[in-house]
Amino acid sequence: MGDHGRRRQAEAAAPLLEKKGSTGTGMGDGYCIEGCPGCVVDRWKAASSGIPYGSFLFVWIVTLCTALPISSLFPFLYFMIRDLHVAKRTEDIGFYAGFVGASFMFGRCLTSTIWGIAADRIGRKPVVVFGIFAVVIFNTLFGLSFTYWMAIATRFLLGALNGLLGPIKAYAIEVCRPEHEALALSLVSTAWGIGLIIGPAIGGYLSQPAEKFPNVFSPDSLFARFPYFLPCLCISVFAAVVLIGCIWMPETLHKHKADANRSQTVEALESHLIDPKEKADQNGSLDCKKSLLSNWPLMSSIILYCVFSFHDMAYTEIFSLWAESDRKYGGLSLSSEDVGQVLAITGASLLVYQLFIYPRINKILCIPILFAYPYMTYLSGPGLTIILNIASVIKNNLGVTIITGCFILQNNAVPQDQRGAANGLAMTGMSFFKAVAPAGAGIVFSWAQKRQHASFLPGDQMVFFLLNIFELLGLILTFKPFLAVPQQHDTN
Repeated sequence: MGDHGRRRQAEAAAPLLEKKGSTGTGMGDGYCIEGCPGCVVDRWKAASSGIPYGSFLFVWIVTLCTALPISSLFPFLYFMIRDLHVAKRTEDIGFYAGFVGASFMFGRCLTSTIWGIAADRIGRKPVVVFGIFAVVIFNTLFGLSFTYWMAIATRFLLGALNGLLGPIKAYAIEVCRPEHEALALSLVSTAWGIGLIIGPAIGGYLSQPAEKFPNVFSPDSLFARFPYFLPCLCISVFAAVVLIGCIWMPETLHKHKADANRSQTVEALESHLIDPKEKADQNGSLDCKKSLLSNWPLMSSIILYCVFSFHDMAYTEIFSLWAESDRKYGGLSLSSEDVGQVLAITGASLLVYQLFIYPRINKILCIPILFAYPYMTYLSGPGLTIILNIASVIKNNLGVTIITGCFILQNNAVPQDQRGAANGLAMTGMSFFKAVAPAGAGIVFSWAQKRQHASFLPGDQMVFFLLNIFELLGLILTFKPFLAVPQQHDTN
């Protein structure tokens, strides 16, 4: 019996099931079920060939919401550690700062896969809503930290309960047609990049407000007692607005088990209409879908993503510490406002940066840029400002491209019902590397500041040399056989 005849018999057995459009549900049944939120989105995609601007807005603001708390602390972290009086010497500030930066990523490393699995079971929207709620609560508490260990604990809980990034990457793919996938994931990577830049800008400009704006904030105010609360509060307020907006966020996960009996009737009928050879092929396909760890296209893209994430987080940690440390220790002696200004300019450049550059080109160009950083200490005044801004803009814009490339590779390597778990696995690996990166970077930075007169790569030259080693490793991993390009899966 032909495929058309089998399909007609199946339709007769389940008259309440509606033939779905051309986009596919990704569930393998070929039908669109009433009441399934994923099918509603599929019908919209089948009927409209335009860009889903409304859904893309949710992708953008949720990604921004998860990015802002991660890096908003970097411009003031050096001064926060100093004010908490945990470091006995100035050279040790970087050591303690690294563990505060690492605590968020360590918490996220422990729970990312769990959040990904939850997003595949209960839906993308509930996980996103809970993650934003966690941002509102624990980012606010971090700004009120009065001890070093309170800062560590609140950042850890903020990371552990924030399962936003993995599900929102899966969501970005699912709300649009295949021809718009690259745009959807570029929105994630661009919003992420902007958040990682605007966050430090907010932290730089709004920290220590009683000192910077004495006419607005009195020395006896709450913001004078907690000088790093204002930037955290502003981000938490933005997250609260996003949380309210998520009421109108559509769910994209297919939930076809609501009508289990009828679904089982259709599957049973189709099962004995399919010949044994086809059935064996389907079973083999299901077995392949179950194992993410044996999916080399997925795993190779995750490995590349982890290496680049390690480098990116280490760079973010080191840049702020290096820029704010004293010139006698090889730094630039900049204030948190100066660092915030550099990062704000970089963030503005990301708004207009949408061109895709191959990862290996990105890697090759980043290496000479990083080699130039230590020699900026010989500059001052406008020359230093111009060169530092140019280097930061180029470095961060190129970084966005490889993040976009990794997102596309990861999501194309698995079908829809594994995207949440696959992105959760990627987040787990990335979070582990990003947890190690700031702690390691802080330790190396403190060590480098103590060897200003070494004969081989003195001071911060050693720090940027080590960053380039990881950049070179990332470049090597973009070549075959290390990186495997996945075959296109059903995008829904």
